[in-house]
Amino acid sequence: MYIGRIVAIARTKDNRGAALYRVSSRSFPNRMAKTLANAVAIVPKPGFENDIQKNPYIAYDCLRLANGYAIVTNGSQTDPIAEKIASGMAPRDALAYVMLSMDYEHDSLDTPRISAVVTPDGSKGWLAIVRKDALLVREFALKPGEAYYVATYEKNRPADDQNEPNFTPMTAEEACDFILGTKGGVFADFEKPVTAVCAVANADGSFATATKDFA
Repeated sequence: MYIGRIVAIARTKDNRGAALYRVSSRSFPNRMAKTLANAVAIVPKPGFENDIQKNPYIAYDCLRLANGYAIVTNGSQTDPIAEKIASGMAPRDALAYVMLSMDYEHDSLDTPRISAVVTPDGSKGWLAIVRKDALLVREFALKPGEAYYVATYEKNRPADDQNEPNFTPMTAEEACDFILGTKGGVFADFEKPVTAVCAVANADGSFATATKDFA
């Protein structure tokens, strides 16, 4: 099944928060993750820079850390969400405000914007989507070894049945493998993986990040 881009929130089995992002693409698979000073970005691979002229939405910061939270999204909403949270706005309010303001992506597919935020201890996380027909923001209470996700297509609502009850990763690197579907689990059923970007909290509450392209 092809469900497009995916964001997920999770709690490791030893009670640390995780935020996961996966690019899945049929139209623009030649992309990679690039670690910057204060963010991780999705950009075209060398030789495919002109793809941005075909679709300006394919390059963006996808991961930021702010005020103790990890934020992942599929578009340019990442930075304003992080800035609102850094200013003291609650995650639910920041997600609702920014995504309502920016709306879905007005490309040929009316691509939804999806976003996720998680606490360092993984006890709480938020998933949000703005589609052409809806804006949905939901808070989840996470149990150890549990993940929830939302995608741009098909699985495009924050819901109880969009979960992974056996979230095994303990590091950001392992989380990348997991959401790419190379280690089994629910994400292995979804097609066209391209690259993954993940943040997993350390014991001190800071977040370690990792990226991995699908081989």
